[in-house]
Amino acid sequence: METTITPSFSTTATVVRSSTTGKQNNPIYRQITDEKIALFVGHSYVDVPQETPSFRYLVAEHIEDAQQAIDQLLNVYRKIPAVIIYRFNSSYETDLANWEAYFEEHQVLSSIPFFLYTDQLSAPLKSLVKKHNFIDEIITRECLVSRLAEKVNFVSKFKRMHLFADKTPETSIVATSGKHINHLLKRIFDVAVAGALLVLLSPVFLLIAILIRLESKGPVFYSSPRAGKNYRMFRFHKFRTMIPNADKQLQQLKDRNQYNTNENGPVFLKFSNDPRITRLGKFLRNTSLDELPQLFNVLVGDMSLVGNRPLPLYEAASLTTDAWAERFLAPAGITGLWQISKRGKKDMSVEERISLDINYANKHSFVYDMWLMVNTPFAMVQKDNV
Repeated sequence: METTITPSFSTTATVVRSSTTGKQNNPIYRQITDEKIALFVGHSYVDVPQETPSFRYLVAEHIEDAQQAIDQLLNVYRKIPAVIIYRFNSSYETDLANWEAYFEEHQVLSSIPFFLYTDQLSAPLKSLVKKHNFIDEIITRECLVSRLAEKVNFVSKFKRMHLFADKTPETSIVATSGKHINHLLKRIFDVAVAGALLVLLSPVFLLIAILIRLESKGPVFYSSPRAGKNYRMFRFHKFRTMIPNADKQLQQLKDRNQYNTNENGPVFLKFSNDPRITRLGKFLRNTSLDELPQLFNVLVGDMSLVGNRPLPLYEAASLTTDAWAERFLAPAGITGLWQISKRGKKDMSVEERISLDINYANKHSFVYDMWLMVNTPFAMVQKDNV
């Protein structure tokens, strides 16, 4: 019986057919052997670039066709797709439930990056990512055209690292049970403490908001996309401590960067005596009061009270190597090992900061988090304006 997927991408897609003939004599096999397969699920009118050296695109209109194609690639060609891109549509509830059951039945395929494609981001779509753990990220046409290879490489690295760790079955069962208990305790603690603090500190929120509006024009809160655990993006909130449009002046200040970065390595930016910071903003930063709105991030589950700091996307994009990606296996947090060890000090290298993040990712637990929480107050007041 012959299974055919008809491509919608006329210039870059190919057709995969199961055949009774030997794979060595199959021209399609020879065509895709050295290429990464990007499997796009759903009707598409997206214009894929003419030159796509990294991927061979396959398109299936229906989820059943896509799963048959995966089986064919695995059984006939000994390959699996490098990425699955599911186009959001009106039957998403049934389709995503189907995918979830499929990955539970085929655990070996759980390492494949799974992206949800949409023309426009929305809050309901973001909730789907939290509901279905196999969805790694939501992407738009811009990412599909220009940044797909970068995202696929990064996501596949940490998924392999996380799913195929070298453990015996006995230790794996114990470790998994311990992780579930730690995760449950951590989440209960996060919700209870964040909720209580938001109620107790509501007068402080109001006072800071009034002072920010009196000092300078612009929004009270600063929000930006950040990359947290497993490189998942979310809107990160702080009290605004800089002049409006401060991000546009970033390039002019790179020579003041306190991190010893280089062009080929990871990129972190932190400026000593940053001229963009307002007088009130300097006080808020030195006392860490600017971090209070992140309690909302904790309450909705984007962050934890303790974890590695979520990174701006330009910083996260520079940490896609095998040496650094491990830091994204830990939850994103307000405070953590890096904050209590080195926060506010100038003598910090990029390697030292990432090493602290990886150290936390390897040994974080509820008890360890409690120790870090106890030590956080001693690190809250900075000695330097950074």
